[in-house]
Amino acid sequence: MNPPHATDPLDPLDPFTPAVELAAAVRRKEVSPVEVAERFLRRIDDLDPGLNAFCHRADDDVLKAAAAAADTVARGTEGDALPPFLGVPLPVKDLVDVAGWPTTYGSAGAARTPAAVSGPVVRRFVAAGFVLLGKTTTSEFGAVPFTENDTLGITRNPWNTARTPGGSSSGAGVAVAAGMAPIAHAEDGGGSIRIPASCTGLVGLKPTRGLVTDETVLVEGFGTSGVVSRTVADTAAALDVLARHDPGAWWSPPAPRRSFADALWRDLPAGLRVGALTRSPVDGIPVDPACVAAVDAVLRALESAGHHLVDTPLPLPPAGELIGAFTTVWNAGAAAVPLADPERVEPHNRAMREAARATDSWAYVEGVQRTQHFSRRIVEGFLAGYDLLVTPTMACLPPPVGAWRAGADDNPMAALLNSYPMGVFTSVFNVTGQPAISVPVHHDEATGLPVGVQIVAAPWREDLLLQAAGLLERTLPWANRRPPVG
Repeated sequence: MNPPHATDPLDPLDPFTPAVELAAAVRRKEVSPVEVAERFLRRIDDLDPGLNAFCHRADDDVLKAAAAAADTVARGTEGDALPPFLGVPLPVKDLVDVAGWPTTYGSAGAARTPAAVSGPVVRRFVAAGFVLLGKTTTSEFGAVPFTENDTLGITRNPWNTARTPGGSSSGAGVAVAAGMAPIAHAEDGGGSIRIPASCTGLVGLKPTRGLVTDETVLVEGFGTSGVVSRTVADTAAALDVLARHDPGAWWSPPAPRRSFADALWRDLPAGLRVGALTRSPVDGIPVDPACVAAVDAVLRALESAGHHLVDTPLPLPPAGELIGAFTTVWNAGAAAVPLADPERVEPHNRAMREAARATDSWAYVEGVQRTQHFSRRIVEGFLAGYDLLVTPTMACLPPPVGAWRAGADDNPMAALLNSYPMGVFTSVFNVTGQPAISVPVHHDEATGLPVGVQIVAAPWREDLLLQAAGLLERTLPWANRRPPVG
């Protein structure tokens, strides 16, 4: 069969060219990495003043790296094995260290000392040939699913600049959606890859816990790195770069036996059991009809492809118990962030830090243990009931800029409570550690905004998840959708 994501040849300098196609054009010497870098830097010059996706630019470093990539291509001969993404620009979320660049964590309280070394994820990107394009905006410490802070300003959605692009990988989503980068690094501790993917019309995969390692385990295993991209093929190829056995990590499986990119050449296994969850796991949070309609479209597509819809309920614990355990861990998530001036931390994060400090070590460990017990029950029920589970990525459309502020002047924790509709479907699977992907299968007719659908698989079944996403990319295509800004 033909590769499921093959497309007609594109102009390699079209800023919406998928990353794998751009890399192939570089290898064929149809375009120089320097030309590519200059093209995207001009896009950033033109568009970012109105969108605010980038918080650190180092154009000289970008062009130097692009020139080195061009030299590598020039010295190569046909058949040479070149890095898979040689010469492709990729920005890094500003929660991760890049040698020589500052890491702000989105906080006015953070030190601005340039990092001495790059983190493991960044080193894997560089080894794969990516040209680091700068750093993208994030909410402070990645704690909430929007970026509207005193340090980095407001990051806006290119589909409607009065709306949030989600977060906390806000700048990553905006950079790719607006054509300022072909692909971008992102992190996800409660939905921070999948939420911006949904808000900006992109593909966003959160890998299985432990598959992609970092310097330390992030938020007791809730957090992981990945990318946002425009195509499933880009996401799969990037996962091949990131999913490496890491003997220095606490949790790291052997390297995958098969390439995730190669999985897209294989058909989805027949007769899968497909479940659905469209009611909010937290009572009192309504689910927007557009989000339910998007799930229905996916279920129809999967059923038409020969898969079986099942009614088995997901065995979720009482919402209050799950939220309580999750919050115990989440409040302490920024404990390791180096701060130069803690007094400049934003009110909601100060409140979270105070709550974490008020939790003794015994209670904290109890919270961690509860999340692990809940995870086991949910995953065992999932395995018994489904091969795939389909949910809305978010319970709502991308909220207006500033919507999170309601009540926050009186209660700083309101910023988190107001975020629940954005993360209520995603955060469960950070607790379970299962792989989950958001795919942009739908647009709301009334607002013109993207609507993502989340698909969840069993642990270590990224191959199945990518194959399902690839099927949907063919049956409910999104490749030609571009935002009005850009």
